[in-house]
Amino acid sequence: MISASVVKELREKTGAGMMDCKKALVETGGDLEKAIEYLREKGLAAAAKKAGRVAAEGLVDSYIHMGGRIGVLVEVNCETDFVARTDEFRAFVRDIAMQIAATNPQYLSREDVPAEVLEKEREILRVQALNEGKPEKVVEKIVSGRIEKFYKENCLLEQAFIRDTDITITDLVKEKISKIGENISIRRYVRFEMGEGLEKKESNFAEEIAQMTKS
Repeated sequence: MISASVVKELREKTGAGMMDCKKALVETGGDLEKAIEYLREKGLAAAAKKAGRVAAEGLVDSYIHMGGRIGVLVEVNCETDFVARTDEFRAFVRDIAMQIAATNPQYLSREDVPAEVLEKEREILRVQALNEGKPEKVVEKIVSGRIEKFYKENCLLEQAFIRDTDITITDLVKEKISKIGENISIRRYVRFEMGEGLEKKESNFAEEIAQMTKS
């Protein structure tokens, strides 16, 4: 049984994706040093170094949900125009656009969440915990845990990937960096929803898009 703490340590040391780290540890019987060697041999441990390089090329792509009810524009950067024109990079950008359409992330990363929004969310969660009868001494710990859930639901890079919920978008980016050999970064996006801000019947777009990805 490979513990989550060992997987996390390997990720921190190598910058490789979570699933790659798990596989490396399984293949090496849980030996951390051998797992690091395994990832280096596979060319997967270089992702952290590559992530520091300038990515000024890339692609702006769009995704329109069936019926024109949701539209997404996203800019994803890489280092060279050659990579930007490859089918693999284009497919990756399309996956990111579909992710945004399905999950409607409010922020790109946790660092983008305004301090006032975070503070308001903390206060709401604190009141909720107290109303649930939680002891005062554990309320802050409960709030911290729920803030992490807030990040995972509202920040694109923290979200579970809709095509493989065992990994996050950050994990996916790292795996693509390792595979493609260039730094990749999701720079910005905008999402439009028909009638947004107007009173209307809600529809589960996320479920519809998730079904499309399985087909």
